[in-house]
Amino acid sequence: MEIFRQFSFEAAHLLPHVPEGHKCGRLHGHSFRFEVHLSGEVGPSGMVMDFADLSAAVRPLLDQLDHRYLNEIDGLENPTSENLVRWLWVRLAESLPLCRIVVRETCTSGVSYSGV
Repeated sequence: MEIFRQFSFEAAHLLPHVPEGHKCGRLHGHSFRFEVHLSGEVGPSGMVMDFADLSAAVRPLLDQLDHRYLNEIDGLENPTSENLVRWLWVRLAESLPLCRIVVRETCTSGVSYSGV
């Protein structure tokens, strides 16, 4: 079975490796949203995992990201959505049975990552 929870944070960034004149090369911000998907068996509690426990695992990362300049965070010097989703994966895979993370930087654009 797969469960998920959605999280959000506000942050600024710029993309240092885009071609000169590209709009994302200028400082700008997003209301980022991401989903953390877990897979596992339903346990004796009737749940794969308590959503409160999932939130507790994600909280330290939200504290690092929310209302920050992403380029200043170790590992996010080039904070594309692709790099952000991998950054999240590496930090959460140690403690959660991840199957997918989805990051949305706008309401129409995002990336899905399954650890491969």
